[in-house]
Amino acid sequence: MKVSIIGVTGYSGIELVRLLLQHPYVEIVSIHSHSQNGKEIAEYLPHLKQLLDLPLEPINSAEIMAKAELVFFATPSGISKEIATAFVEADFPIIDLSGDFRLKTDGQYEKWYKNSSAPFDFLQNAHYGLADFYSKPTSKLIANPGCYATGTLLSLAPLVEQELIETDSIIVDAKSGLSGAGKNLSEASHFVNCNENMTLYKMNSHQHIPEIMQQLQKWDQSIPAIQFSTSLIPVTRGIFITTYARSREKLTQEQLWQVYRSFYQAKPFIRVQEQNVYPNLRQIIGSNFCDIGVAYNEVTNIITVVTVLDNLVKGAAGQAVHNLNHLAGWPETTGLSFVPIYP
Repeated sequence: MKVSIIGVTGYSGIELVRLLLQHPYVEIVSIHSHSQNGKEIAEYLPHLKQLLDLPLEPINSAEIMAKAELVFFATPSGISKEIATAFVEADFPIIDLSGDFRLKTDGQYEKWYKNSSAPFDFLQNAHYGLADFYSKPTSKLIANPGCYATGTLLSLAPLVEQELIETDSIIVDAKSGLSGAGKNLSEASHFVNCNENMTLYKMNSHQHIPEIMQQLQKWDQSIPAIQFSTSLIPVTRGIFITTYARSREKLTQEQLWQVYRSFYQAKPFIRVQEQNVYPNLRQIIGSNFCDIGVAYNEVTNIITVVTVLDNLVKGAAGQAVHNLNHLAGWPETTGLSFVPIYP
């Protein structure tokens, strides 16, 4: 399949190039950027020298559709919804890594992203591509989930779908490396502020909250809300999520672990740890794996789920490739079976 990438110079776009160059059924035929047009990609990103010999081109939808069979949008939120119109109207396959097509409810995008939304019919048509939970998309417009949303939903899915927890007891404490903040420098991501430091941000206002709630309520409409907090930690990659919820009934550690092991045993990218073993960031960096460990406190009746994933792979480009495999009808692990980087 011939594909194009719009927004190739952002971290997710760069990672998408790395993954697609290893995919046996994909050829990248054009790459596009607002800010670096005219340069060869290797001039801007020297690590791609002799690997991708393409110029950075301006965005022309007609030209892209003439040479490619699918387009990836790796642009910041607020841009895809403007550029994608011509592609959507032509029923051209799109996988969008921004948040522009994730939220279905009218007014939600405006509230959480502080911007006007894509046309309402586009939002209703878009397929929310939580790739581990479906095999064939309902639309050629696929909205790739956010990184925090992916990790949180994978943490909670067994508990919510099997109605094991009190629905008003969910607390999520999520921490991300600095690449999750994007390439643009800010006060929070400045080296002297983030090095040897940890910073909480977007308290009760992170834009992934409504997409998490949207999916949780598809699984269980009785969930009223979640408590969700996000922090920046001084690492380049990785998300570390600790989720807490109160069990509806008394369990044992063995029972809880069996729930997760059974639920995810057929999902190739979810690795449930052994009992009393909890994952760390190093074991998933550079891979499409999401590793999960679970604990049950018999005194407090609290379930704890520890989840790690690479925000640029499983949380962005890797899931986009997973969605591509679903759309094309290829085995879901195609082009994604690579080993995490260690050490």
